[in-house]
Amino acid sequence: MTPGDYRSAATVSPKGSRIERALTLVAAAAAVIPALLHVQPTRAADWSDTQLGYRYGTDFGEPYEGNNIAKNIVNLGHVSGYKYGTNFFNLDMLMSDRSDPSGPSAKSGAFEAYVVYRNFLDVGKVFSRDLSFGPVRGVGVTTGFDWNSKTDAGYNSKKRMLVVGPTLQMKVPGFLSISVLELWESNAPCNDYTNTCVSRYHYKAHPALSIAFGIPFHIGPVALSYEGYFDFIASKGTDEFGGPTKPETHWDSQIMYDIGEALGAKPKTFKIGFEYEYWKNKFGNPYQGPAGSGAFAKTPMVRVEYHF
Repeated sequence: MTPGDYRSAATVSPKGSRIERALTLVAAAAAVIPALLHVQPTRAADWSDTQLGYRYGTDFGEPYEGNNIAKNIVNLGHVSGYKYGTNFFNLDMLMSDRSDPSGPSAKSGAFEAYVVYRNFLDVGKVFSRDLSFGPVRGVGVTTGFDWNSKTDAGYNSKKRMLVVGPTLQMKVPGFLSISVLELWESNAPCNDYTNTCVSRYHYKAHPALSIAFGIPFHIGPVALSYEGYFDFIASKGTDEFGGPTKPETHWDSQIMYDIGEALGAKPKTFKIGFEYEYWKNKFGNPYQGPAGSGAFAKTPMVRVEYHF
């Protein structure tokens, strides 16, 4: 599958309220995604966790738009394990306030859908060999894609990206994976201010260090977890307008409290917590250049999750 094949994988209608669109996408994905990930008998899930989440912050940044943007974000996430590895899927629906407008002179904010899919194939399990050593529990290969569609005034991103690379799974409570990935990214933006569009542009292939983690811990009787990811992404060469790109540093993590356990419900069902996102040179835009402060986001958020 090429990046262009993802163009028709999902569509976001410009009509209707943003909440209606978000709920429609969540309902469709909740019905379809788990079934798709378990479709082959040889890949039937040994375990799975699906969650519906919400987060909110007021200091989001967007290149060229500044960094005092409020966003409501609804997400659907799914992770499952099968005989030879794991699948991960996440759909974010990001709804901005009017500081990130949906169009020129619009009173409503932008709407974005962002999809991430990753598959980890454990080489040791495939060949029935123990490849653990030192602090490393397993060795494998990660493949996947990113897909986004955004309705805004100045860019209207249509990002498509494929990823592949080796991954180490570490010996920790919960999980910690460290990957070195090669990224093939493209975009086809449109500027509503000037009514100009760019045909699909392919950036230079570039590497990334990607770390994902979920570490449970307790403070006395309080069940907590530290979850998130860290990406360092190399420059992707010249952008579609002939300007330079810069390496990105993207750290997004949260401390979550298992409030369901405290309320006597099934553990790991309801979680609340605090999240923080640090994103320098967002999407490769130099924050010290024309993209300005919006390309360097430092965003605290509140987060809630329901797992089913």
